Amino acid sequence: MNISKTVFCKRCVCDSTMPEIRFDERGICNYCEQYFTRSGKIFNIAHQEKSYKELVAKIKRNGKGRPYDCIFGVSGGVDSSWGLVKAVEAGLRPLAVHMDNGWNSELAQNNIANLVRSLGVDLYTHVIDWEEYRGLMQAFFDAHVIDIELLYDNAMLAVNFKQANKYGLRYILAGYNQATEGIPLPNSWTWNKLDRKNIEAIAKQFGNMKIKTFPAVGAWDWAYYNYIEFIAFIPFLDYFQFNKSEALQLLQKEYNYKPYPYKHYESIFTRFYQGYILPEKFGVDKRKIHLSTLVASGQMSREQALEDLQKIPYPSMQDLEEDKRYFLKKMNWTEVQLKEYLSKPEIPHDHYPSEIKRVNKILNLRENIPPVISQTIVKLVNKFR
Repeated sequence: MNISKTVFCKRCVCDSTMPEIRFDERGICNYCEQYFTRSGKIFNIAHQEKSYKELVAKIKRNGKGRPYDCIFGVSGGVDSSWGLVKAVEAGLRPLAVHMDNGWNSELAQNNIANLVRSLGVDLYTHVIDWEEYRGLMQAFFDAHVIDIELLYDNAMLAVNFKQANKYGLRYILAGYNQATEGIPLPNSWTWNKLDRKNIEAIAKQFGNMKIKTFPAVGAWDWAYYNYIEFIAFIPFLDYFQFNKSEALQLLQKEYNYKPYPYKHYESIFTRFYQGYILPEKFGVDKRKIHLSTLVASGQMSREQALEDLQKIPYPSMQDLEEDKRYFLKKMNWTEVQLKEYLSKPEIPHDHYPSEIKRVNKILNLRENIPPVISQTIVKLVNKFR
């Protein structure tokens, strides 16, 4: 990375190569400025304590008489692992839900197993049909869209919603949080995770596939779960002070937790995608956002973040080569196929059929429903549930 030719934000490590970035007269970028604007109320300790008590009480009331009172999605990463620990400490009775898409690292599986066993929490693991999933991944590679992880993220949402609905639960707790993920990715680096139509269209065009077992979720599914069943995803870690480094130390000490080098590297594919495919094919380094968020939240120095960015996004070249060989074998690719794929230009997701407009309309629907009508709907649903 040639730092001498790159303009960096004076406060975080977002830089001039990132899309839609702007710097004010102080040299502060719009990414971290928006982060502080959004996070002010969340990081207010008094507000957190009050909201935390109210949330826990609501979850317990909803789960009364049921085997669980909430769903907690776990990936094996620090954020979701620590969130599960805090949920149990709060006296909640979560069902831990994990989705195995065939790319779990052995380390991630061990971390999850150690955690749920120590906490005495039940674990539901949804194992995706590998051949179908590999076919979907291949279709996404052939489409040359950027967000290959749309497949995992969409299925994960679907699995969590289905488990919540199965047990009549209204709350799905997640490890997502402002402290480590508060600066959002640029729009061109990702795609909306509810775009089921995009998944189906790409699968049909490039794999001649019709989805059979893949647990997809789309705009109307999200509307049903949110507006009819009133199931909500809750960023649980935002309800108390969360320091990732301190959480990691406690996880290692008390739950035999083994760390990963970077965020989301508990999945072999995710680390190969983020550490190799994104930089090589799309010119994207997600570490800029992940590290900037840690800097903005005071959990890492800017100097350390800049130093990390000068390194390759892998612990070593040997680790990268091992993951590359694993990827080629699992996807039935050759080195030549990988090079050809990397050499082709990106094609935007909306070049293919998409329901992104419908998704955006439905996501904004709740804000436009008058409170009286919304409360009436809630009462009716509770009455006939």
